[in-house]
Amino acid sequence: MNAPAHVITPATPFHPGSVTLVGAGPGDPELLTLKAVRAIASATMLLVDDLVNDAVLQHASPQARVVYVGKRGGCKSTPQAFIEKLMLMAAREGEVVVRLKGGDPFIFGRGGEEVEHLRAQCIAVQVINGITAGLAGLTSLGAPLTHREHAHGVVFITGHAKPGDAGTDWKALAATARDAKLTLVIYMGVSSAAKIQAELLTGLNASTPLAIIQHASLPQQRHAVCTLGELTATLHSEGLGSPSVIVVGDVVRGVAAVSHSSPQGARRSA
Repeated sequence: MNAPAHVITPATPFHPGSVTLVGAGPGDPELLTLKAVRAIASATMLLVDDLVNDAVLQHASPQARVVYVGKRGGCKSTPQAFIEKLMLMAAREGEVVVRLKGGDPFIFGRGGEEVEHLRAQCIAVQVINGITAGLAGLTSLGAPLTHREHAHGVVFITGHAKPGDAGTDWKALAATARDAKLTLVIYMGVSSAAKIQAELLTGLNASTPLAIIQHASLPQQRHAVCTLGELTATLHSEGLGSPSVIVVGDVVRGVAAVSHSSPQGARRSA
């Protein structure tokens, strides 16, 4: 009997005059997808975000132009309009452009805005997903984001509102998370942690487990496990800052279960 045939999907072509948004993952270069590696190797020009690990660039061609376009909350950043203009100009000049972003381009990476802008100018654009820090961070601590007994779903949400935008209704979200048994994964929430904590406490118990993970997946990763009622105090006492993700929900109990043998381990890992 003949062996079953294997379906082989052709490698995605990266044409001159096109742009590919590539998720570089949370930091660990080994978490890159094979498709991302192919795109990086094919690029003649790379526009690289601030949080992308330099080790990722070892996959780039020596002839490729690398332009750093740092964007980090609370720091001096390259204007978004300038980045979009660079991508557009390079593509029109026949470059194979890769826009290299930390995490995933479509999870708080402004990838949606960039895709809309490029398509409006008739530029071919595709997106390659990357592992987002909210997933990698809690996974690195041995706990899931969803669990049949503890969380029926997960919400990825930003703690950094667009200027002029009222931002998230944390009180309403707290009630929903409580009633629907949801895990909350908060990005860019350190600077507004006090407000987030106060409003979540209107619907969630102060004893709700919480994890703060800084530099997820990198050698310098640090974390603290506490309760919602201890969020701001823990940020200060442990010296945790950006870039961090804050995970709120009963799934975090899994972290304490893994690290319970060390009194210090349940609070902090260097």
